[in-house]
Amino acid sequence: MPKLRRVFLLLLIAGGMWYIYGDTFNESGVQGVYEEMKTDVVEISQDPEVRRTVNAISLEVQSLFDRLTGEEPTPGSNPEVPDVEKPSLDAPSDQSFSVHNIELGDTRQTVEEQAGAPKRASLNEYGVNWVAYHENYQNFFMVAYNDQNQVVGLYTNQDLVSSKESIQIGSSKQSVQSAMPDSQSSIRKGLTRYQVQNKDEYDLFNIDQSYVTVFYDKHEQNTVTAVQIISEELEQQKEGFFGEPSAALKEGFEYQLFDLTNAARVEHGLGVLSWDEAVKTTARDHSKDMAVNNYFSHTNPEGQSPFDRMTEDGIAYRTAGENLAAGQSSSIFAHEGLMNSIGHRENILHKDFERLAVGVAFNEEAQPYYTENFLTK
Repeated sequence: MPKLRRVFLLLLIAGGMWYIYGDTFNESGVQGVYEEMKTDVVEISQDPEVRRTVNAISLEVQSLFDRLTGEEPTPGSNPEVPDVEKPSLDAPSDQSFSVHNIELGDTRQTVEEQAGAPKRASLNEYGVNWVAYHENYQNFFMVAYNDQNQVVGLYTNQDLVSSKESIQIGSSKQSVQSAMPDSQSSIRKGLTRYQVQNKDEYDLFNIDQSYVTVFYDKHEQNTVTAVQIISEELEQQKEGFFGEPSAALKEGFEYQLFDLTNAARVEHGLGVLSWDEAVKTTARDHSKDMAVNNYFSHTNPEGQSPFDRMTEDGIAYRTAGENLAAGQSSSIFAHEGLMNSIGHRENILHKDFERLAVGVAFNEEAQPYYTENFLTK
């Protein structure tokens, strides 16, 4: 009986092969079939989705093996993040919105009395720093200061938002739009109006001499997922839609997108990713390639997938993934857009990823290209 099953299986395989390659055999013989099969294998192996699936299966097999053998997770895997006490949030006193009880116009001293020392300062598109405060990415928010160390910008994607209209993280889009004035379709700078094109992913409001952007999570029933507040003065200081390209802004966008990703993971109960300096080169090179050669794809003109590029750069990994964004004016808008795209969101919230690096490049029109490379070693 086992022999009969093997014969049946061989006949089934042979029939399938003849169905696929029979015409080629009749025209070009065995050599022709060989060449076509080789081409098919290369094309399949370079497909990012196929490679991602193979990597995912590999990781699951390894996890199963670890459980069966009783081995502990390898060093560097994501530990559970211990809870940090959330601040008690009060309604804002002067502005319509506050973040971590901080409002526009507050002093840096006030911020750091409440939140402690900053974790990072990196240049943003407004020509000032986003200063990040958090405790292992819990209670995460970012602040921009002017030359007098007064707050002129705020952002958070965690439950740190208060408003006079009772809008907070998790509020419905409908409740926001009912409570707020009409959203803005453009921002005027001098004689130019810059249109807001957001695919219904956020609303922009001009209130309290500031621009308040309320972001929505399409995968959480269009509830509020983040808020950015920028003073009118700071917004008007930025000429044009994009920031002025520079090495400092490139690095700033890279670290901001890294921090935003970790803050989102923690908000969803996941572990923090560590920065991988080696794969940053791979990410930067791909962003530069896209910017210079005017394309937007995981597969470059040479036919290389993200996994091919990592392998070529000597990056060892058990599983990996890549997110791309282009055209967004900042890492904040890039991140919120990625979170509303299901495939990119899955990478950001992949429980088994351990490392991340981000690479940014600008094209001739100052438009930024963002590449996120995730991996597990």
